[in-house]
Amino acid sequence: MFFLDIISDLELGKPGDRRKPEKRVNGVFWIILLNLGIYVADHLFKFQGIQSLYLYHNWPAWYQFITSTFCHANWKHLSSNLFFLYIFGKLVEEEEGSFALWLSYIFTGAGANIVSWLVLPRNAVSVGASGAVFGLFAISVLVKMSWDWRKILEVLILGQFVIDKVMEAAQASTGLFGLSYPLQNVNHIAHLSGALIGVLLVWLLSKTPSEPLDNEISSSPRKRS
Repeated sequence: MFFLDIISDLELGKPGDRRKPEKRVNGVFWIILLNLGIYVADHLFKFQGIQSLYLYHNWPAWYQFITSTFCHANWKHLSSNLFFLYIFGKLVEEEEGSFALWLSYIFTGAGANIVSWLVLPRNAVSVGASGAVFGLFAISVLVKMSWDWRKILEVLILGQFVIDKVMEAAQASTGLFGLSYPLQNVNHIAHLSGALIGVLLVWLLSKTPSEPLDNEISSSPRKRS
């Protein structure tokens, strides 16, 4: 009976033990599906209207700074971005929720495109979620910031892998638009700016005043039974 009680405790937990309910993750899958859907419509079905979503630096429409983050040059470009989008998007959504994930994706992706548009030549065309991916990477690191040496080592190892693979995939799209200047320069700008904008977003949100939940509970009127 003693061993049965131990097994029961291990499997079911102790009586009265309250576990934090897991957050349901949906937002990252919708973003992935949207990226996949636009890619299929663009590259498989060849819908002409999809290319109007690209960011054309010579005369961009305002919405292209956002819509181009859901467009990709080829399958390698898309698959690499979706892989890291799932990892870091899921981390952000688990910590902050679906709305924060969508806000982070759009804010960092569009911000990276704005910086690229300001810096790059006017014959450039920008597509891809790389800026948003680097933004989500920065945000996921900051929201889980810890001085635990294992966490720091994990971030360093994963970080260099992210930079290497996303750069490689983005450079594979060089031939799509026939740009006359090295595309890796474009990627450096978009990736770095996406990460910095992610840091800025976390800093701005950290400055937003919010009352602790305990204060709200203690200050609310209680009904007597």
